Amino acid sequence: MKHKLGCLGVSILSAGVMATAAAQTLQVPVMLHFNERPPYLVADDGALTGLTGAPAVAAFTRAGIAFTLSETPAARQLEWVRKSAGVDCAVGWFKNEERAGFARITRPIYHDRPQIALVAAHKRVPQNGDPIELVLGNKDLTLLVKQGYSYGRALDDLITRLRPTVRTAVVENVQMARMVLAGRGDYMLTAPEEADGLIQALGPQGRAIRKVEFAHMPPGEPRHILCSKNMPDSLFDKLNRAIP
Repeated sequence: MKHKLGCLGVSILSAGVMATAAAQTLQVPVMLHFNERPPYLVADDGALTGLTGAPAVAAFTRAGIAFTLSETPAARQLEWVRKSAGVDCAVGWFKNEERAGFARITRPIYHDRPQIALVAAHKRVPQNGDPIELVLGNKDLTLLVKQGYSYGRALDDLITRLRPTVRTAVVENVQMARMVLAGRGDYMLTAPEEADGLIQALGPQGRAIRKVEFAHMPPGEPRHILCSKNMPDSLFDKLNRAIP
């Protein structure tokens, strides 16, 4: 039966043991942070799966690096990685200049498709096929964004350059979709991989939301594992080599 993992005191070890080299370099398991976000990250019967969860776990397993899973809100994950108090890693993040300044960033573990928008069904704009530049440049439309979140370098640059009217949220994506339905934002951006899951999570309210694909949307970007700077070189290199 599916259940939330939370911050567990149980280490999931590669093949049941920690590799000798890792044990010599690191005295405690890596704290591997995630927040459940289907289809990217799914907690199921004590395992982490999904489009980014499965390859992350597979990489740690192949590298022989012990880790403990911790279900952690997205913003707090970055805080843990930034603090470097322990050895913390976070699954499924885009790479940008700010994060490269405080984190060690692995090779890509997944590559997204281009972003789409979720819009209340009764809203006439934006529409399918609208150029993303036109939508972002429309000051009458409010873009709902998650605090501290990156939509990928190219799209972040577009948002910075076109300066749309923005409302910032500190909640997760399902709650943001409810904010769109409540009129607290005209549209939100999301990866198409998770759009159907978000709509389904809304229950009956999901029928009142629609997906919108824009013209000229930048390509989707790769997702990575972010680790704290104090992760030993030997372990980080092993982890990177374990990613196909």
